[in-house]
Amino acid sequence: MVVWWIILAVVVVLALFVWLTYNGLVQLKVRVEEAWSDITVQLKRRADLIPNLVEAVKGYAAHEKKVFQDVTEARANVLSATGKGPKETAAAENQFEGALKSLFAVSEAYPQLRASENFQKLQEELVDTEDKIQAARRFYNGGTRDLNTRIQQFPSNVIAGMFGFKQREFFEVEDMASVEKPVDVKF
Repeated sequence: MVVWWIILAVVVVLALFVWLTYNGLVQLKVRVEEAWSDITVQLKRRADLIPNLVEAVKGYAAHEKKVFQDVTEARANVLSATGKGPKETAAAENQFEGALKSLFAVSEAYPQLRASENFQKLQEELVDTEDKIQAARRFYNGGTRDLNTRIQQFPSNVIAGMFGFKQREFFEVEDMASVEKPVDVKF
C-alpha cells in the first residue's frame, strides 16, 4: 500500500513539474511574441513618417531623385519584411538605415531645410520613434534570450522538446543610430 502512495506522489510531482515548466515556457513565448509585435508597430510608425520627410526634403532638393527613390524602395522593403522573421526584418532595416543616412546627408547641404520647422518636427518624431524601436528591440532580445535559455537548459529542454518549443532569432541590426538628435540653435 505504501508503494502505491509513493508512486502516486512521484506521478503528481512529475505532472506538477511538467505543468509548471510548460506554463513558464508559454509565458516566455507570449512575451517574445508581444515584444516582436511592439517592434513591428514602431517600424510601421517610422515608415509612416518617411513619406512626409521625403516630401519636406523634396521641396528643397528636388534634383536628388536617386536618394528619394532609394528611401522609398527601402521603406517598402521594411514594410513587407515586418511580417516576416527577425532575420529578414534586420536585413531590410540595414538597407533602410543606409537610405536614411543618404537622405540626411542631402538635408545637410540645405541649411534652409534644416531650419524648416516642419523638417525639425519630423526629425524629432523620427528620433523619438528610433528610441522606441531601440527599447522594443532590447525588450524582444531580452525575452528571446530568456526563452532560448529555458529551451536549452535541463530539465526544461525535455519539456520544450516534447511540446515543440523552438528557439527564436535575435533582432540585430548594424546601426540603428542613423538619425541624429536635432540641434537646438537659438540666436
